[in-house]
Amino acid sequence: MTQENAIKVFEDKKIRTLWDDEQEKWYFSVVDTIEVLTDSDRPRKYWSDLKSKLKKEGSELSEKIGQLKMLSADGKFYKTDVADTEQLFRLIQSIPYVEQYQF
Repeated sequence: MTQENAIKVFEDKKIRTLWDDEQEKWYFSVVDTIEVLTDSDRPRKYWSDLKSKLKKEGSELSEKIGQLKMLSADGKFYKTDVADTEQLFRLIQSIPYVEQYQF
């Protein structure tokens, strides 16, 4: 399986991505995407809470999210929740637009 790591920049924030030749799909870091869309200071906590909310509502989205090793800021590879393009669109629809996530 051939994979290609890449960084996408959106509004000066980075979203880690990975291309999988075998699947012919892009995978996007869920936490990075949530950080960009919500401007949350704690995107991992936001994702954790959103995942719990989705499970309670009966959504299968959080169960379909996979994990792949992606390069972290410390230069090491860690398993990270990732979504393909279709899953990413569903995730985006699950994020409240009006409600600001505060801690």
